[in-house]
Amino acid sequence: MTKTATKKKTFSITAPEKRGLVLGLIGRIVRENGHLFVRQYALAIGCLVAAAGCTAFLAWIMRDVIDKIFVQQNRAAIYSLPAIVFVTFAIRGLANYGQAVVLARIGNNIVARYQRRLFSHITELSVDFFAENRSAHLAARINQNVSGIRDTLNLTVTSLARDALTLVFLVFVMIYQDPVLSGIALLAGPPIVLMIGKLAKKLRAATRQAIDINARVLASMQEAAQGITVVKAFTMEVPLRERIERLILKAEERSNKIAGITERTSPVTEMLAGLAIAGVIGYSGYRAVVYGYSPGSMFAFITALLLAYDPARRLAKLQVQLERALVNASMIYEILDMEPRQADAPNARELEAEHGEIVFRNVSFGYYPGESVLRDLSFVAPAGRTTALIGASGGGKSTIIALLQRFYDVQEGAITIDGEDIRGVTKRSLRSRIAYVPQAPYLFEGTIRENIRLGRPDATDAEIEDAARQAQAEEFILAAPQGYDTPVGENGMTLSGGQRQRLSIARALVRNAPILLLDEATSALDTRSETLVQAALDAAMKDRTVIVVAHRLSTITNADQILVVDGGQIVERGTHGDLVDRVDGHYARFYGLQSGGNRRPADLAAARG
Repeated sequence: MTKTATKKKTFSITAPEKRGLVLGLIGRIVRENGHLFVRQYALAIGCLVAAAGCTAFLAWIMRDVIDKIFVQQNRAAIYSLPAIVFVTFAIRGLANYGQAVVLARIGNNIVARYQRRLFSHITELSVDFFAENRSAHLAARINQNVSGIRDTLNLTVTSLARDALTLVFLVFVMIYQDPVLSGIALLAGPPIVLMIGKLAKKLRAATRQAIDINARVLASMQEAAQGITVVKAFTMEVPLRERIERLILKAEERSNKIAGITERTSPVTEMLAGLAIAGVIGYSGYRAVVYGYSPGSMFAFITALLLAYDPARRLAKLQVQLERALVNASMIYEILDMEPRQADAPNARELEAEHGEIVFRNVSFGYYPGESVLRDLSFVAPAGRTTALIGASGGGKSTIIALLQRFYDVQEGAITIDGEDIRGVTKRSLRSRIAYVPQAPYLFEGTIRENIRLGRPDATDAEIEDAARQAQAEEFILAAPQGYDTPVGENGMTLSGGQRQRLSIARALVRNAPILLLDEATSALDTRSETLVQAALDAAMKDRTVIVVAHRLSTITNADQILVVDGGQIVERGTHGDLVDRVDGHYARFYGLQSGGNRRPADLAAARG
């Protein structure tokens, strides 16, 4: 599968375009989260119902306020009715406070749970997922989308329990007071509903595009911050600034378009609502003047109508707001629904790897269809011995390391450890038996001690310090301001390349695994550090199965076997002494180039062993 094809598969789910998909997505969100917050939602809904009831009651009581106080001039009502109004407002205020706090806590918990769930799921996805998706863009996109689940639930609850109920209660009051006027007022509803439906369709595509563009803006800023030394070294400030400004301009234009679509409901809603209210006031006033209708009933009706305007307006915008939330939610589920391509087999076993013998048997693999990186490759890495891989760049050495850790699955052939096919064991048990030192060392946020301990979380401080000594890192660690508790900065920016590599080696050593993989582990070290670390690695390699990828042949002369990889195949194998004696061989040529450029056959033969 090509990267392009894979990416299409990864993000093939589009924003819901049919009502069934919308309801299905809402149903999934409710099923996943509703049962976790039954009591909290019951409390919030109770508060919302109380607030809706109080709002309707305020409209209802206006008839008595007008008739009993202003028309009948009832002295008792002067004291009782204001007190009732005050108590009603107090209850509504407390109810609104209660529902706001409860829904905020639920929403915060949902965001936190989905952040944990997303991180857990992403770490289980295959390496090729991260090769196809830029990390900064992915992080920015997740940061924007994760609130979609919360907003969908909150909008649904508040709209149904508060706005819909308030509107229903007020409409009931209006119909009770005057059915004819109620019919006039409700004529504004159908045109608003039709208009909202058309706007929602336009909003879906615009919202998704805005999310992608904003993610690119945040990702570009993050990448510029991470690569600031390169930016300044190559005076890239101006072109990067221009590129980000173009992205920001696109994001601004897209946001303006969304604002225009979203707020397009306001003038139409206001005009239709204003027309309905004006008609009601004019007609009710005419009836009061000409036919002597009770002013209390008319005032109660108009109060109910005015109070109904706000929930009706919010409900009118609900579909637009819900569309935006659902687009965000659907993009979160796109990630959560991805299946790891290197998933554990249904009956996967735990790998023991007591000895650690590694066998590649007729392995073929390619990252793209029709392009093979490894072709029918076979070799045995004996247990407790060191196997070195050398060859030109692009020959397949690092791919061998990646396949052994099952970052990818072989397309043909098999890889076994102590006779166990690695596809039949759990990935966690496989990788727990391997210590890995990559070519580019990577340090995580935290202290020096915490970074070394990541190799084995249960390692003691004494074991961490012993691993640091073996990696020849203790000297600079103790010279740091806080020793082992010194923060390393973003990706170890406060340390040199050699120091970062030695911490990476210490992290591998503290893992104490039977298999050790070294991918150009000494490439970032100066001559002195390389000599010290090589001595430490020689000690660490004892009684372990080691596969080391190297370009500096001086670091592998003592390997038990050396495999020359070229074009995805093993073209030579043997010890340093055997291979250097083959004056026309690949290894001899590599050795000659690194030993002075023009070594004579006699010189190469003299370099044996």
